[in-house]
Amino acid sequence: MDSLPRLTAEQTAERLGVKLETLYAYVARGRLGRVRTADGSSFDPLEVERFAASRRRQSTAAPGHSDGRPLMVIETRFALIDDGELTYRGRPVDELAREPFETVARWALTGEWDAAARFRSGAGLDAARDVSQVLPASAGDRDRQLAAVTAFAAADPLRASLDPAVVATAAERLVAGMVEVLPELGGGASGADPDLAERLFRRLSHGTPSPADVALLNAALVLLLDHDIAISTLAARAAASARATPYGVVVAGLGALDSPLHGNASRAAYRLLDRVVSGEDPARAVADAVVATHGPVPGFGQPLYPDGDPRARILFGMLRADERHSAVAAAAKAVSEVIRDRTGAHPNVDLALGALALAAGMRDDAGEVVFATARTVGWIVHALDEYAQPPLRLRPVGRYVGP
Repeated sequence: MDSLPRLTAEQTAERLGVKLETLYAYVARGRLGRVRTADGSSFDPLEVERFAASRRRQSTAAPGHSDGRPLMVIETRFALIDDGELTYRGRPVDELAREPFETVARWALTGEWDAAARFRSGAGLDAARDVSQVLPASAGDRDRQLAAVTAFAAADPLRASLDPAVVATAAERLVAGMVEVLPELGGGASGADPDLAERLFRRLSHGTPSPADVALLNAALVLLLDHDIAISTLAARAAASARATPYGVVVAGLGALDSPLHGNASRAAYRLLDRVVSGEDPARAVADAVVATHGPVPGFGQPLYPDGDPRARILFGMLRADERHSAVAAAAKAVSEVIRDRTGAHPNVDLALGALALAAGMRDDAGEVVFATARTVGWIVHALDEYAQPPLRLRPVGRYVGP
C-alpha cells in the first residue's frame, strides 16, 4: 500500500471541503494521518475517503444552510425507500425486476398491468435519426437520445396536452424512440417481436444477446425506473410544476442526469473495473481513481442505503450466476473488499451498471444510456403527479446574501 498514489494537502482539503487550517487541525487531533516529505504533506486517499464518509454521517446543517440533504419534502406516489429496501407502489423491486420492463413501465404510467406490453416509436423517428447523424463524431449515445427528444416533440401534434392518457402514450413512444434512434450493433433479434431490453442491448453491444443477457439488462431498466426525489427527478418535477410538456420534462431530467455525481457515475466505475479485469492490483486501481477524481470512489456509497444498495445486490447476483461474467464479478468483489476494509462503504447501482456494461462488451458510457432510458419513465410518472398539483408550487424564494 505504501507505493499507492497519495493526495496532496490541497487535494485532501478540496475533497473534504475544508480549509488547509482545518485539515491540519484534523491531523493534530489524530483524526487523519499524514506523511511528511520534502514536497510537503501527503495523505492516504482511502483513509481520506473513509473520513469523508464519517463526516457526512455525523454532520448537521447550520440554521439556514444545507448539508446537501433535501430542502423540501415532496410527496410521491410510486417509489418508496424504507428500511434499506426499494418498492414501487408497495411491490418489492426484486420481484418486479423479473418482469418485462415495458410491463412495469406501463403499470407505472397508467396503473394497467399488461404482460404483453410493447412500446413503439411514433412519428419523428426518421427526423431523430437524421439529427443524430449530423452530431459531431465525439457525440455519445446519450447525446443522440437528448437530440432525439426534441425531434419527437416537434413531430407530436399533441405535445402540449397534459391529459394523463395522452402523456402516458407519448412517454411510451418517446422511450421506444430513444432506443430505436441508436444504431444497431449486435446480431439479429431472437424473435419477431423483441422487447425493449433486447432492442436496447443490440444497440449497446456488438454481441448477440443471450436470454440471460436480456434478463440482466431488463432488470437494470426496472431497477432504475424511479428512485425517490433524485436531483434529476427534482429538475423534472420543477419543469412539470411550470407545466412544461412531457418532452420538456425529459429534457430537464436529462440535463440534471448529465453529471459525474449522478447519471454518469457508472462510466468511472466501468473504467475502474476494467483496470482490475486487465490484471491491475485492485488497491492501486482504487487509489488512482480517488486521486484522479478528488472525490468518492466511483460506484460506492449511497446515503439512502447505509447497509448497501439493494439494486446493486440484485444485479450482482444475476451477474455472478452467469459463469461467462466471472472475471468481471471477481473484479467487482476484489474492489469491494478493498473499499469495505478501508472505508466501510458498500457497492451501489453505479458499480453494478459499470460491471454489466463491461461484462456485456458495451462501451463505458452504456450505463448512462440505460439509466436515461429507464428514468425517462420515472420522470414522466412524476410529471403526471405534478400536473395534478397547483402550478409553480416548486418555485422557491431566493434569499439575497450578496454585498
